[in-house]
Amino acid sequence: MDSIHNPSPSRAAVDLPFWVSVLAGLPVALCMAIMGLPDLVQPFALDFRILYLCTFIFWIFPLAYLQRRLWQSRMSWLAMSVVLLTASYGMSVINNVLGQQLALRLGLTKSIIWWHVFAGLDGCWLAFLAYFALHAVLIYYLALARERMHTADALALARDAQLRALRYQIHPHFLFNTLNAISTLVIHERNREANRMITQLGDFLRATLESEDCHEHALADELALTESYLEIEKARLGNRLEIVTHIGPDVLQAAIPYLLLQPLMENAIRHGIALCSSGGRIDLNIARDDETLQISLKNQLEHKTESPRAHSCGVGLRNIMERLTKLYPERHRCVIERESGRQFSIEIAIPYQVHSKADHSGEPWIRAA
Repeated sequence: MDSIHNPSPSRAAVDLPFWVSVLAGLPVALCMAIMGLPDLVQPFALDFRILYLCTFIFWIFPLAYLQRRLWQSRMSWLAMSVVLLTASYGMSVINNVLGQQLALRLGLTKSIIWWHVFAGLDGCWLAFLAYFALHAVLIYYLALARERMHTADALALARDAQLRALRYQIHPHFLFNTLNAISTLVIHERNREANRMITQLGDFLRATLESEDCHEHALADELALTESYLEIEKARLGNRLEIVTHIGPDVLQAAIPYLLLQPLMENAIRHGIALCSSGGRIDLNIARDDETLQISLKNQLEHKTESPRAHSCGVGLRNIMERLTKLYPERHRCVIERESGRQFSIEIAIPYQVHSKADHSGEPWIRAA
């Protein structure tokens, strides 16, 4: 891809409609008409002005075609200048010959004055040169706009690819942990819980595949996915897992990164609740603060165990922070803390915006203790 600092007009000349190249000569034609107004008081001045204006408009078509072809051929600027100057000089000579013919018909002269044909070229020739300049500016402006658009598209595609890679990173990590839990249940002959977890896993994966192409969705949809995941964990932990959730008003339609809450819950359960002999509680609070969506999650830790895993940034948390950086550069906040040695908390703030496909009919998703 060409740099936007050095745009190439060759491709732009191909895509630019030919009539646009012709219209680039209209400002020059208008200037010719205005500059000729003071001469209209002279006899027959209008006849000559009409002649030169018509011939200029006529020559615009071959000149536009020639200039476009030279750009497409990627000819050097020096060679292109020689060709255009020669062609426009020849057209100026023809214009002067036509002007001499008009003077003969009007009886202003008895024969063609040839030295006038080659001497008085400044008016016609300068008009052609002005057209070349305007046409070049138009082509380069289009080429620059094209390169900027291509650069923006490339950056968007790169960002999309990075976000997809981060999303795909979640699935194998989650599947490994879930299959490991199912294996544990089977080893301990807890077949009923294992079957239930397999069923919930299938439901969860089906739900994630339905939203494969989105990087954001409504909070209500994210909470439904999180509920499917929590059903899997409940099959394994039973009453040891306690969830207390509060969802503020008017936030279910808010846009939220796809699969944001599930890794948070998984981190809290795997590195917190599951390590507590008696289980524990997870508190999830989501509310709107002016133009910001605030997400807070806290979970208990086993106070007798100083496990570095309990407060380290594992795959899930690193994934979340990278995705937030890609989606909301310099517009998000993520704070991770270990409080009082017995509680782990993470607070996330992202811009509040209504998701375009949000379902406004849903009721608040609240799970009480």
